[in-house]
Amino acid sequence: MVFRTRRHGAASEARDGFRRRRLPMRLLLPLLLLVALVAMLMLRGYVHSEILADHRIRPEAATDKVPEKILDGGPVIDTRSGRTSSLSVPDHRLVLTFDDGPDPTWTPKVLDVLKKHHAHAVFFVTGTMTSRYPELVKRMVDEGHEVGLHTFNHPDLSYQSKKRIDWELSTNQLAITGAAGIRTSLFRPPYSSFADAMDDKSWPVTEYIGTRGYITVVNNTDSEDWKKPGVDEIIRRATPHGGKGAIVLMHDSGGDRHQTVQALDRFLPTLQQRGYTFDNLTEALNAPSASTEVTGLDLWKGKAWVFLVSASDGITGVMVVGLAVIGVLVISRFALMLVLSAVHARRVRRKGFGWGPPVTEPVTVLVPAYNEAKCIENTVRSLMSGEHPVEVIVVDDGSTDGTARIVESLGLPGVRVVRQLNAGKPAALNRGLANASHDLIVMMDGDTVFEPSTVRELVQPFGDPRVGAVAGNAKVGNRSSLIGSWQHIEYVMGFNLDRRMYDILRCMPTIPGAVGAFRRSALERVGGMSEDTLAEDTDITMALHRDGWRVVYAEKARAWTEAPESVQQLWSQRYRWSYGTMQAIWKHRRAVLERGPSGRFGRVGLPFVSLFMVVAPLLAPLIDVFLLYGVVFGPTQKTIVAWLGVLAVQAVCAAYAFRLDKERMNHLISLPLQQILYRQLMYVVLLQSWITALTGGRLRWQKLRRTGVVEAPGGPVPTQRDRRSSSDRRPVA
Repeated sequence: MVFRTRRHGAASEARDGFRRRRLPMRLLLPLLLLVALVAMLMLRGYVHSEILADHRIRPEAATDKVPEKILDGGPVIDTRSGRTSSLSVPDHRLVLTFDDGPDPTWTPKVLDVLKKHHAHAVFFVTGTMTSRYPELVKRMVDEGHEVGLHTFNHPDLSYQSKKRIDWELSTNQLAITGAAGIRTSLFRPPYSSFADAMDDKSWPVTEYIGTRGYITVVNNTDSEDWKKPGVDEIIRRATPHGGKGAIVLMHDSGGDRHQTVQALDRFLPTLQQRGYTFDNLTEALNAPSASTEVTGLDLWKGKAWVFLVSASDGITGVMVVGLAVIGVLVISRFALMLVLSAVHARRVRRKGFGWGPPVTEPVTVLVPAYNEAKCIENTVRSLMSGEHPVEVIVVDDGSTDGTARIVESLGLPGVRVVRQLNAGKPAALNRGLANASHDLIVMMDGDTVFEPSTVRELVQPFGDPRVGAVAGNAKVGNRSSLIGSWQHIEYVMGFNLDRRMYDILRCMPTIPGAVGAFRRSALERVGGMSEDTLAEDTDITMALHRDGWRVVYAEKARAWTEAPESVQQLWSQRYRWSYGTMQAIWKHRRAVLERGPSGRFGRVGLPFVSLFMVVAPLLAPLIDVFLLYGVVFGPTQKTIVAWLGVLAVQAVCAAYAFRLDKERMNHLISLPLQQILYRQLMYVVLLQSWITALTGGRLRWQKLRRTGVVEAPGGPVPTQRDRRSSSDRRPVA
């Protein structure tokens, strides 16, 4: 019996280990989304010739290996099935050919002119343009014109391997199939000219093209319209002599083609009056059509390709708009932060500033605690060493590690322990509020320590009877690690600088759970702490705004909190914050339509919070995606300069925030690395919060593991555990 139990336990552990090795859904979904976005961006870059494009052009070479009959022959070269032959267009027949299209501006104009004069032509289209404008290729075929391959990315094929040539042909053909449902056997090499320009580098390519089933079509009359020499000159160069037939080279893409369109409108009727006909190539040669209909799987592959290209263009367009939006939001936020935080600092630091009569009445400090044995002694002792009279109520929320016993064993006067079954932080705070003796309530976390002046500074704004709550200045105490240093930057810049701005705008979104103060009457009017969201601090702050209370920021009320020291714990904390903030915004959404203080907060505060705390962080990864794309595929130098410019702006804001908070600047050394690594984690957390919200998922409270290493600088806390001796820092085998 024991043996079977152990085997079952071993098997269970093996299965659990297998499950642990699987990628969590919270990582898998954002990763899949990121891969999809990058794939769309890469596809768009390839179709727009930003990726894998080769713009080299080979100079002229010898012609020793080119057969004389090719050099002296016509512009239609057939090397299929081992043949080496060429054909010319009969007299009084002209085959107009247009290269490099289709172009959304000029190709429709060319087609209109051809239709007007009942003429046909051959369009040698590139895969890049066909993929982007498939409807124009379909129009060409529907109106009786022929289309031919001009490669996908327009490289000089004499530089390319056979594998690359096959790829250029197949993807070009795939795009034509997806656009018009046909396959063509006509091909024109990029940068080609007359048959007598064939040389020892281009001839092997022509031979190989024939083995793939294509007829190579060059030209023997070049209008040189790409030079834009004028309408008369284009007509003169495109007109053959002595009534001979010709293949005329023109362009419907690659730049401004208004001269080509004007010349074509005069050229067609003029030569038709001289007895010329304008036919497709196969019509002029009295040969079978070069186009064959495609059906079945090959047709669906082509349609899928065109759809994906269209999707990539659309998604990339949305991403570009998003990038512009985030750029405006980021710049606006930085500007507001710098200006309004300076206004706030000048206002509260000016000589003689005061909120009203000094607040000296005793304060009740509520400390909700769940398994805070490692931290609670430091927390309570820091409160008892303060400069303001306090009553401390530690609400033990069903701890299993002896948290309550530790507090009771201290025997400190004015400190009470209230026990309850585990019910969550909001319930613990409400329980503490019911047991409080005073009208001013300070709330803090069980892993936080206060400086001696913190409570006194925190309650002074209550000298103004309009103030219902005060946000303190939360500091990261364990900032010696890299991840702690990154959070330190975030707290000083992203939280406290923001709070100065929101104070001026009178839409403070959150009283931090680590250090906040409330009027008891204000809390009771809004129903106390709510369990409706996972961000009870944000929820109660919004409720107070809607009830007409002012919520302000006290910069000197410093509290030192223990920030998460592992990626997993940081993830858990920020996931809860992000999701809870979304819940709070949704809960108070009706404020947008209400009147009075609630309406003001709804139309000012909620949009600010939504833009700067939800939308902007969600779109911010676009900066990094386009940064990586620009560094790899260009323009590299401009991309790096732009990124450094954004980083410089952030560094200025961070330095200003550190100066306001009188923090040492050395932690800003890690700012560039924070932007590269730390932000990505925050992006994924927010994205996962969005997914949870949109799918109707629910998230429960997650307890972070504490080490009890934080104390206020210069504080009187006598017990300080060695960081290196903490069992929580020891790897678990």
